[in-house]
Amino acid sequence: MNRILIILFVVPIVLLAYVTVGYLALLVLATRFRKQLPSVRAADSSPNSWPKVSISLPVHNEADIIETTLAHLLAIDYPRDKLQILVISDASSDETNEIVRSYRERGIELLELTSRRGKTGAENAGVAHLRGEIIVNTDATTCIPPGSVKSLVAAFSDQTIGMASGRDMAIGQSGALVTVGESSYTNLEILIRRFETQLGSIVGASGCFYAVRRGLQQATFPNALSRDFAAAMLSREAGLRAVSVEEAICFVPTSASLTTEFRRKVRTMELGLATLWHYRALLNPLRYGSFAWMLFSHKLCRWLFFLLAPLLPIGALWATSGRIQLFVFATIVAGVVVSLSGILWPRSLRRPHLWTLVGFAGVVTAAALVAWKRFLVGPRDHIWEPTRRAPVV
Repeated sequence: MNRILIILFVVPIVLLAYVTVGYLALLVLATRFRKQLPSVRAADSSPNSWPKVSISLPVHNEADIIETTLAHLLAIDYPRDKLQILVISDASSDETNEIVRSYRERGIELLELTSRRGKTGAENAGVAHLRGEIIVNTDATTCIPPGSVKSLVAAFSDQTIGMASGRDMAIGQSGALVTVGESSYTNLEILIRRFETQLGSIVGASGCFYAVRRGLQQATFPNALSRDFAAAMLSREAGLRAVSVEEAICFVPTSASLTTEFRRKVRTMELGLATLWHYRALLNPLRYGSFAWMLFSHKLCRWLFFLLAPLLPIGALWATSGRIQLFVFATIVAGVVVSLSGILWPRSLRRPHLWTLVGFAGVVTAAALVAWKRFLVGPRDHIWEPTRRAPVV
């Protein structure tokens, strides 16, 4: 029985402690004893010093927000003769293509795909049409402030850097369940990426705003995988670093409800698991050193915790009896109710408090279980259905 209790109760707790506190503590400790790498620096402000940049924007049926997105992109502070903006329409069936065409005179280019390929497939189709030395990848719901592209591109003045990730900031209604939960998660991510950058390389990019050298974007890449997650691994394979640039911020609206957020998390984690399996060789510490450890800790351990999280209440009930067992059971039921209320009635919880985070964590855990199920037994579907969110104005 003791061995069973260890599996059901202790292992998930140890994983939780490691992914939330232990890994970050080890990163901080490692930065104290390892020689610091040069910090990401700003490039010369002279227009002649800036490389040619292409912005890749895959879209599917974004007629409601595409004009707002294009207005933000056109406001970017970057030499116009060195900036290409390419919209890749993944077989849009609404007015998206017509709206984008109306911006042709303002320098917006459109690539129309006649059949659905998914987000990665659309990005792959756009590679041959990108002319920049640096490729900036973003999406339709992201708002990029005017100076953020320069901050991101400036990182590439260091020739050892192959990928640079921006810093996404969740924007939504104050106190909303999704906003509070997503902001808490994002803040932890930013902190972890800061120390990973100091140690050498981050292990995953912000999917809504990151940049790579042209050669990495051109690398053959399967449509069924996640390019933004793989960007850091492709960079490491090429002997280059992947860094986080905190000054390169972008604003990302949170999902309208936890139902939408649940679907997004399922898709993200499913693609992440498939991508990590494809590049599993990078988990070899004998070949990839600290990068392998960070990849294992930051990604695989976190996903393993979500897989084993349901064992926690089972172990708690098994290890207790009588009134204590009743209390544990009541706590579990309360957590489930809060989680479901966030999905079914997203307006019922608006204030940031403990139950808010419990509800968000419950939804993320449920999404992870679905993602693991799809990854292990199927069915898998890489055809992309964008998360519908209100634009940042």
